[in-house]
Amino acid sequence: MTDPLSVGMIGYGFMGRAHANALARLPMFFPDAPAVERHTLVGRDEAALGEAADRLGFAHTATDWRAVVDDVDVLYNLAPNHLHAEPSIAALESDTAMLCEKPLAATLADAEAMVEAAADAAVPACCGFNYRFVPAIQYAKRLIDRGDLGDIRQFRGRYLQDWLVDPDAPWTWRMDADSAGSGALGDLGAHTVDLARFLVGDHAGRIERVAGQLQTFTDERPVYDDDGETVEEYRPVTVDDAFSAQATFESGAVGTFEASRVAAGHKNDHTIEIHGTEGSLRFSLERLNELEVLTGDSRGYETVLITDESDPYAGNWWPPGHVLGWEHTFVHESSEFLAAVVDGTPASFASFADGYAVQRVLDAIEGAADRGSWVAVDDTDPTAGE
Repeated sequence: MTDPLSVGMIGYGFMGRAHANALARLPMFFPDAPAVERHTLVGRDEAALGEAADRLGFAHTATDWRAVVDDVDVLYNLAPNHLHAEPSIAALESDTAMLCEKPLAATLADAEAMVEAAADAAVPACCGFNYRFVPAIQYAKRLIDRGDLGDIRQFRGRYLQDWLVDPDAPWTWRMDADSAGSGALGDLGAHTVDLARFLVGDHAGRIERVAGQLQTFTDERPVYDDDGETVEEYRPVTVDDAFSAQATFESGAVGTFEASRVAAGHKNDHTIEIHGTEGSLRFSLERLNELEVLTGDSRGYETVLITDESDPYAGNWWPPGHVLGWEHTFVHESSEFLAAVVDGTPASFASFADGYAVQRVLDAIEGAADRGSWVAVDDTDPTAGE
């Protein structure tokens, strides 16, 4: 590894801005984090790529990821889901550390190939589940691991957005099964399934079986011209707009998962509730600096503000009471991931194995929806015996 670590990044849209911002913030607020050079930005449109590289602080550009994987220490793969597997596997085979955005892949087969490559690699591989790094989520995990909630009985998670309520909202790759794999299920539900595993997996065990339904409400959407005014064509929507699922955990605990991209009035409403024999907790992403906790003899929830210096990550930022935002989760994620790249520091980021485990649950929910019955979640380890 070089010092500073050289980083390549595939993609410069929404996720590109989030991760580039995180890399820029690291030395300001996490002085112990490895030094990083934003080396090469990868994209298809050469003109747009140059402007994006200047804006995001990358020294070089490339229109082919194959020219980059051997020249950087770390690769961030933020491309559409169907482009996760090939660059990530090639990077790992070159001993280039990987951070790949969620869901791990568009298909279970691709996810399996990726987790096998990660198992054979000598470098870390992270799946980008950034909500693990909300301070309130880390605080919740402390409470659960300490036993404050007792035995876990129920996990409830929903993720609601409304950006597709309008049937004339423009078509994007996220509405195509070949590119995205699934709709609300993989785009939003993947986050919730990962948080279930992260928060209660050590206590309730793995998710053993699921039942589910997926629904598409708008079958086709318009493609507009460059000015966003004239409809040039309509393309089919081949993924779900919303899903709901039930789950049982190995311990006997039960779970529900729900997501929608057509829930009017909900912008980014990710809500988690966990109930145990000794207490409960409740979290909402729209109030991400707070955690509602009920334990002991309390007759109601207490709202805890997670901004004290002793709270997870909070001491790296502002004085107590000064809140953090969504973008800070990516800084926390990169700080732990890059530390692991340099010296193998134990971290709570999601590995490719975690991403693959989530993918198996998503695949089972799709299967359950197709069959109209409960489906067992496969727990076969594709890396066993290697």
